[in-house]
Amino acid sequence: MSTAHLQQTIAATRGVLANVSADQMQNATPCDSWDVAGVINHVVGAQHFFVAGMKGQPPTGGDTNWSEGDFVAAFDEAAAATVACFEEDGALQQMIAMPFGEMPGAAVMGLAVVDTFTHGWDIAKATGQSTDLAPELAAGILAQARQMIQSGFRAEEDGAGPFLAEQQPVDGSCNADQLAAFLGRTV
Repeated sequence: MSTAHLQQTIAATRGVLANVSADQMQNATPCDSWDVAGVINHVVGAQHFFVAGMKGQPPTGGDTNWSEGDFVAAFDEAAAATVACFEEDGALQQMIAMPFGEMPGAAVMGLAVVDTFTHGWDIAKATGQSTDLAPELAAGILAQARQMIQSGFRAEEDGAGPFLAEQQPVDGSCNADQLAAFLGRTV
């Protein structure tokens, strides 16, 4: 297993981040509890979270306001560290203790892919960018998500669980919109 999907996900989300302007930071997002700045802080902070998890360290970066500075550079640096952790020998096979349970490194990388891609979609949607992100990659993430995400991972309200109830996308929705709907976003 390689980090190719993670790297593609990072590239798609970076493309979205590079097109966010300062006047869009307060825009509402599909994540009810976060505006654009909040999602940017999460997507950069999540890279630090995954690195810490892979290194067996407590999560870091959660209190930093990345959106006030050069958040694209901060994302680039953190994402490069994330990829490097997953590329270490044996990283994908080792068991990783995460705050929500122990799992193989490959599963942690899968979470990083879903989280990074979905929040890139959230930012694109909130800032008026195209949400048709990396169509083939989005189709693959959707197929994996359908196999992995159980009803127990879904919550009634934003922030109460990793995902909300599945929504129905409109006919003809792109793959990324279908993924977002599956994860509980209104598209």
